[in-house]
Amino acid sequence: MLDHFPFYLSLIIAIVLIIMLADKIKVAYPVLLVVAGLLISFIPGIPVMHIDPELIFFIFLPPLLYEAAWGVSWKEMWKWRRIITSFAFVVVFLTAMSVAFVANYFIPGFSLALGFLLGGIVSPPDAVSASAILKFVKVPKRMSSILEGESLLNDASSLLIFRFALIAVATGQFVWHQAALSFCWMLVGGVGIGLLVGFIFMKAHKYLPTDANMDIVLSVVAPYLMYLAAEEAHSSGVLAVVSGGLMLANNNHRFLSSASRLRGINVWESFCFVLNGWVFMLIGLALPEITAGLGDVSLSTAIWYGVLITGVLIVGRILSAYGAVVVTLIMRNFITVADTRNPGLKVPLVLGWTGMRGVVSLAAALSIPEHLENATPFPQRNLILFITFVVILLTLLVQGLTLPSLIKRMDLSDYDDESPEDDMYHSIRKQLAQQALQYLKDHYSEAIESHPALQQMVSKWEATQLPDEVLLAEESKAIYLDVINHQRKWLHDKNIAEGSLDEDIVRKHLRHLDIEEEKLQFI
Repeated sequence: MLDHFPFYLSLIIAIVLIIMLADKIKVAYPVLLVVAGLLISFIPGIPVMHIDPELIFFIFLPPLLYEAAWGVSWKEMWKWRRIITSFAFVVVFLTAMSVAFVANYFIPGFSLALGFLLGGIVSPPDAVSASAILKFVKVPKRMSSILEGESLLNDASSLLIFRFALIAVATGQFVWHQAALSFCWMLVGGVGIGLLVGFIFMKAHKYLPTDANMDIVLSVVAPYLMYLAAEEAHSSGVLAVVSGGLMLANNNHRFLSSASRLRGINVWESFCFVLNGWVFMLIGLALPEITAGLGDVSLSTAIWYGVLITGVLIVGRILSAYGAVVVTLIMRNFITVADTRNPGLKVPLVLGWTGMRGVVSLAAALSIPEHLENATPFPQRNLILFITFVVILLTLLVQGLTLPSLIKRMDLSDYDDESPEDDMYHSIRKQLAQQALQYLKDHYSEAIESHPALQQMVSKWEATQLPDEVLLAEESKAIYLDVINHQRKWLHDKNIAEGSLDEDIVRKHLRHLDIEEEKLQFI
């Protein structure tokens, strides 16, 4: 370990430089990191990277899912719940089934159980890759909300398929009623355990005498405990982290101080920046070990199998996207849907093209045991690993590099019915000033007369400007803090009541209120 430590340090520096380059040339950084890892792996003398699947599943996956859950909008997820669940569960199952039948037909020695195992591994699109690409192009808010919501759930559904297929391969049988009961427990148990652990952490934050540093440490521990508790109970650790993270994220204003929220954002962004960089670099570095294990299958044949499965995944997701549109158009005649308009041909094509694979697929493939319980080698393990690597590499390169130009060529502006961001931002800012002004006059009318600093605030708010940083007496600070808390509560209530508000803009204003509260310590 110590001998390789300089190499690991140089990798971190390389990751930072590569992400700088990706931002400069406007390419999603997962693409460049995988290619860079692949090229580095060919350098003579480079240590062979043996990736422990438990390392990825337990060390990397919980915090990455947790951070994603804090970043997604529950309001948007609920609004688009039908299409999100259809993509996260129905489409993932159909994709796994398609891969199973194709692999069983074209790949010698591949049973249907092995096909479903491979399908469960490669069926979930990677959230990080899509988010990194969408950073450079503008897409309708509804599309980004669907992709974010889907990415939180498809990992859980694919890993459930993977588990059942693994049992079928290992035992040679599949008992439907046992599988159904186990599936229900994984779903219900995972969500329940995540909510329970999240509730315990919420109360710990609220009632224990914690400061910002302690709150951040607890927030880092939380996803690991959620995942571990659920896995020990043989339920879904992924769903536990997602459900617990969503609950804590949507109630953070009830138990975290403004200092904890502001510092926590910075810590988590840096933490996940390093984790994501490491994961995608490791995917590329893993090639020599994966290729060495192919055995009797030639490299060209294995690559052909990988290309074939990649084609099935891409075509299957696009067809599923159009199928979801057809179902929505039919069901709008019987139930209330989030959007009654016909999305046309463009939106499903773009949704179907956002199918890059990543960390979960690699970790699942690596977690396949080398031997069955009877000590015989696990069938087709090395080939499954190689096909998974090819799928990840091709989807990142082909779809990842072409998605930005596809989005620009499709011109999706007609499908974006959100108000312009600047207009919405300034509208909320004006309403916040009016709320503060009215609250101050209703509750502190006498104090305004005796505190010049409050009079200046009133003048600024009447002009819908932000108050200047002025020296405040302790009583004035207490009054201003009460006003900030009122603004924060009003903004949360408005966000819940009005579905058309952009969650990102609401969070910008909430962060500004946190900053204003923190500034009270220094003025």
